[in-house]
Amino acid sequence: MPRTDRRPDFRLDGFEPASEAVGEAFWNHLDAESESMTTLAAHHSPDGRHSFYVIHNGAVTWGIPGEPQLIAAHIERDSTAMTYAFDHAELPLPAMAQSWLIKRGCPAAAIALLPDMGTTAADTATVALQQRLMRDADHFALLDSYTDDASRQPQTVVLLQALGERVQKPFRVLLEQADLDSFTHTLREGGFETLEEAVNWMEDRSTPLPPPAPSTARTAGQRGLPSAPPRMPGRTR
Repeated sequence: MPRTDRRPDFRLDGFEPASEAVGEAFWNHLDAESESMTTLAAHHSPDGRHSFYVIHNGAVTWGIPGEPQLIAAHIERDSTAMTYAFDHAELPLPAMAQSWLIKRGCPAAAIALLPDMGTTAADTATVALQQRLMRDADHFALLDSYTDDASRQPQTVVLLQALGERVQKPFRVLLEQADLDSFTHTLREGGFETLEEAVNWMEDRSTPLPPPAPSTARTAGQRGLPSAPPRMPGRTR
Protein backbone atom coordinates (compact mmCIF):
# COMPACT_ATOMS: atom_id res chain seq x y z
CA MET A 1 0.00 0.00 0.00
CA PRO A 2 1.61 3.36 -1.01
CA ARG A 3 2.62 5.70 1.78
CA THR A 4 0.51 8.86 2.01
CA ASP A 5 2.45 11.97 1.08
CA ARG A 6 2.13 14.29 4.08
CA ARG A 7 4.42 17.01 2.77
CA PRO A 8 2.65 20.40 2.78
CA ASP A 9 0.84 21.39 -0.42
CA PHE A 10 1.09 25.18 -0.43
CA ARG A 11 -1.23 25.47 -3.48
CA LEU A 12 0.88 28.11 -5.20
CA ASP A 13 0.90 26.83 -8.79
CA GLY A 14 0.60 29.88 -11.06
CA PHE A 15 1.21 32.32 -8.20
CA GLU A 16 4.24 34.55 -7.73
CA PRO A 17 5.47 36.09 -4.47
CA ALA A 18 4.06 39.57 -3.84
CA SER A 19 7.63 40.92 -3.62
CA GLU A 20 11.21 39.74 -3.83
CA ALA A 21 11.40 39.83 -0.02
CA VAL A 22 8.32 37.58 0.26
CA GLY A 23 9.83 35.06 -2.16
CA GLU A 24 13.14 34.98 -0.31
CA ALA A 25 11.45 34.60 3.09
CA PHE A 26 9.15 31.84 1.80
CA TRP A 27 12.14 29.88 0.51
CA ASN A 28 14.13 30.35 3.73
CA HIS A 29 11.33 29.49 6.16
CA LEU A 30 9.16 26.97 4.28
CA ASP A 31 10.15 25.83 0.83
CA ALA A 32 13.83 25.01 1.38
CA GLU A 33 13.05 22.27 3.93
CA SER A 34 9.63 21.24 2.63
CA GLU A 35 10.88 17.72 1.78
CA SER A 36 11.43 17.15 5.52
CA MET A 37 8.06 18.60 6.55
CA THR A 38 4.88 16.80 7.55
CA THR A 39 1.43 18.41 7.51
CA LEU A 40 -0.23 17.87 10.89
CA ALA A 41 -3.29 20.01 10.07
CA ALA A 42 -4.44 22.22 7.20
CA HIS A 43 -7.43 24.35 6.28
CA HIS A 44 -8.17 26.20 3.03
CA SER A 45 -10.86 28.87 2.82
CA PRO A 46 -13.66 28.11 0.32
CA ASP A 47 -12.65 31.07 -1.88
CA GLY A 48 -9.05 29.82 -2.07
CA ARG A 49 -7.67 33.03 -0.66
CA HIS A 50 -6.34 31.71 2.64
CA SER A 51 -4.53 28.55 3.68
CA PHE A 52 -3.56 27.64 7.24
CA TYR A 53 -1.08 24.93 8.22
CA VAL A 54 0.34 23.22 11.29
CA ILE A 55 3.58 21.62 10.10
CA HIS A 56 6.23 19.45 11.71
CA ASN A 57 9.69 20.23 10.37
CA GLY A 58 11.87 17.14 10.67
CA ALA A 59 14.93 19.06 9.49
CA VAL A 60 15.06 20.86 12.86
CA THR A 61 16.30 17.63 14.44
CA TRP A 62 19.60 18.14 12.64
CA GLY A 63 19.98 21.77 13.72
CA ILE A 64 20.39 23.48 17.07
CA PRO A 65 19.29 21.07 19.85
CA GLY A 66 16.01 21.94 21.49
CA GLU A 67 14.62 24.31 18.85
CA PRO A 68 10.83 24.31 18.18
CA GLN A 69 9.91 21.71 15.57
CA LEU A 70 6.46 23.04 14.64
CA ILE A 71 5.52 25.75 12.15
CA ALA A 72 2.25 27.62 11.98
CA ALA A 73 1.89 29.09 8.48
CA HIS A 74 -0.75 31.37 6.93
CA ILE A 75 -0.70 31.93 3.18
CA GLU A 76 -2.84 34.66 1.59
CA ARG A 77 -3.37 34.69 -2.19
CA ASP A 78 -4.46 37.48 -4.53
CA SER A 79 -6.24 35.71 -7.40
CA THR A 80 -6.44 38.92 -9.44
CA ALA A 81 -2.73 39.74 -9.34
CA MET A 82 -1.85 36.02 -8.99
CA THR A 83 0.50 36.78 -6.10
CA TYR A 84 0.81 35.52 -2.56
CA ALA A 85 2.05 36.67 0.84
CA PHE A 86 2.57 34.63 3.99
CA ASP A 87 3.28 34.76 7.69
CA HIS A 88 4.61 32.05 9.96
CA ALA A 89 5.71 31.26 13.51
CA GLU A 90 7.97 28.53 14.88
CA LEU A 91 6.32 27.14 18.02
CA PRO A 92 6.95 24.22 20.39
CA LEU A 93 3.44 22.78 20.91
CA PRO A 94 0.59 21.99 18.49
CA ALA A 95 -1.99 23.87 20.58
CA MET A 96 0.17 27.01 20.40
CA ALA A 97 0.42 26.69 16.62
CA GLN A 98 -3.34 26.21 16.38
CA SER A 99 -3.93 29.27 18.57
CA TRP A 100 -1.65 31.39 16.36
CA LEU A 101 -3.67 30.37 13.28
CA ILE A 102 -7.04 30.88 14.97
CA LYS A 103 -6.07 34.45 15.86
CA ARG A 104 -5.41 35.01 12.15
CA GLY A 105 -8.82 33.91 11.02
CA CYS A 106 -8.71 30.13 10.83
CA PRO A 107 -11.86 28.45 12.20
CA ALA A 108 -10.91 26.59 15.38
CA ALA A 109 -12.79 23.45 14.38
CA ALA A 110 -11.01 23.32 11.02
CA ILE A 111 -7.44 23.11 12.29
CA ALA A 112 -7.66 19.95 14.40
CA LEU A 113 -4.71 17.60 13.91
CA LEU A 114 -5.17 14.98 11.22
CA PRO A 115 -5.72 11.36 12.34
CA ASP A 116 -2.51 9.58 13.44
CA MET A 117 -0.56 12.84 13.42
CA GLY A 118 1.25 12.74 16.74
CA THR A 119 0.44 11.21 20.10
CA THR A 120 -2.99 11.45 21.73
CA ALA A 121 -3.83 13.11 25.05
CA ALA A 122 -3.46 10.67 27.94
CA ASP A 123 -6.01 12.29 30.27
CA THR A 124 -8.69 14.93 30.64
CA ALA A 125 -6.29 17.39 32.27
CA THR A 126 -4.17 17.36 29.11
CA VAL A 127 -7.22 17.86 26.88
CA ALA A 128 -8.45 20.78 29.01
CA LEU A 129 -5.07 22.54 29.01
CA GLN A 130 -4.63 22.05 25.25
CA GLN A 131 -8.06 23.57 24.63
CA ARG A 132 -7.24 26.52 26.88
CA LEU A 133 -3.97 27.07 25.04
CA MET A 134 -5.78 27.07 21.69
CA ARG A 135 -8.15 29.71 23.05
CA ASP A 136 -5.86 31.83 25.23
CA ALA A 137 -2.24 31.37 24.10
CA ASP A 138 -2.22 34.96 22.84
CA HIS A 139 -2.49 36.08 26.50
CA PHE A 140 1.17 35.08 26.88
CA ALA A 141 4.55 35.83 25.32
CA LEU A 142 6.80 32.90 24.48
CA LEU A 143 10.14 33.42 26.23
CA ASP A 144 11.84 30.10 25.63
CA SER A 145 11.32 26.41 24.92
CA TYR A 146 13.29 23.21 24.63
CA THR A 147 12.23 20.09 22.74
CA ASP A 148 14.05 16.85 23.60
CA ASP A 149 13.15 14.05 21.18
CA ALA A 150 16.17 11.80 21.74
CA SER A 151 14.38 9.03 23.65
CA ARG A 152 11.19 6.95 23.69
CA GLN A 153 9.76 9.55 26.09
CA PRO A 154 10.23 12.92 24.37
CA GLN A 155 9.68 16.08 26.39
CA THR A 156 8.95 19.69 25.53
CA VAL A 157 9.27 22.42 28.15
CA VAL A 158 7.93 25.92 27.44
CA LEU A 159 8.33 29.20 29.33
CA LEU A 160 5.61 31.85 28.97
CA GLN A 161 4.99 35.27 30.49
CA ALA A 162 1.52 36.74 31.00
CA LEU A 163 0.77 39.82 28.87
CA GLY A 164 -1.15 42.73 30.35
CA GLU A 165 -2.49 40.66 33.23
CA ARG A 166 -2.47 41.19 36.98
CA VAL A 167 -1.53 37.76 38.24
CA GLN A 168 0.32 36.45 41.26
CA LYS A 169 2.45 34.14 39.13
CA PRO A 170 3.01 35.76 35.70
CA PHE A 171 5.60 33.19 34.53
CA ARG A 172 4.16 29.87 33.35
CA VAL A 173 6.01 26.67 32.53
CA LEU A 174 4.36 24.04 30.33
CA LEU A 175 5.68 20.50 30.34
CA GLU A 176 4.62 18.03 27.67
CA GLN A 177 5.79 14.43 28.17
CA ALA A 178 5.16 11.80 25.51
CA ASP A 179 5.26 8.02 25.70
CA LEU A 180 6.00 6.48 22.30
CA ASP A 181 5.15 3.00 23.54
CA SER A 182 1.55 3.93 24.33
CA PHE A 183 1.65 6.80 21.81
CA THR A 184 0.13 9.20 24.33
CA HIS A 185 1.24 12.42 26.01
CA THR A 186 0.49 14.51 29.07
CA LEU A 187 0.62 18.31 29.34
CA ARG A 188 0.95 20.14 32.65
CA GLU A 189 1.25 23.79 33.70
CA GLY A 190 3.04 25.49 36.59
CA GLY A 191 3.16 29.09 37.78
CA PHE A 192 6.07 31.12 39.14
CA GLU A 193 6.34 34.60 40.61
CA THR A 194 9.73 35.40 39.06
CA LEU A 195 11.67 34.52 35.93
CA GLU A 196 14.52 33.19 38.05
CA GLU A 197 12.24 30.71 39.83
CA ALA A 198 10.85 29.48 36.51
CA VAL A 199 14.31 29.04 34.98
CA ASN A 200 15.58 27.23 38.05
CA TRP A 201 12.72 24.74 37.85
CA MET A 202 13.32 24.18 34.13
CA GLU A 203 16.99 23.44 34.77
CA ASP A 204 16.40 21.19 37.80
CA ARG A 205 12.90 19.61 37.56
CA SER A 206 13.35 17.69 40.83
CA THR A 207 10.09 19.02 42.31
CA PRO A 208 6.51 19.02 40.98
CA LEU A 209 5.29 22.03 39.02
CA PRO A 210 3.70 24.56 41.40
CA PRO A 211 0.07 25.35 40.53
CA PRO A 212 -0.55 28.53 38.52
CA ALA A 213 -2.49 31.44 39.98
CA PRO A 214 -5.70 32.42 38.15
CA SER A 215 -5.71 35.52 35.93
CA THR A 216 -7.84 38.44 37.07
CA ALA A 217 -7.76 40.88 34.15
CA ARG A 218 -6.43 41.34 30.64
CA THR A 219 -5.53 44.53 28.86
CA ALA A 220 -7.38 44.88 25.55
CA GLY A 221 -5.42 44.97 22.33
CA GLN A 222 -2.60 42.59 23.27
CA ARG A 223 -1.49 40.41 20.35
CA GLY A 224 -0.28 36.85 20.40
CA LEU A 225 2.90 34.88 20.57
CA PRO A 226 5.79 36.52 18.70
CA SER A 227 6.91 34.72 15.54
CA ALA A 228 10.55 35.18 16.60
CA PRO A 229 10.49 34.87 20.43
CA PRO A 230 13.35 36.49 22.36
CA ARG A 231 15.82 34.14 23.99
CA MET A 232 15.79 34.01 27.75
CA PRO A 233 18.83 35.52 29.49
CA GLY A 234 21.15 32.88 30.87
CA ARG A 235 19.45 29.91 29.19
CA THR A 236 22.01 27.34 28.03
CA ARG A 237 21.61 24.62 25.42
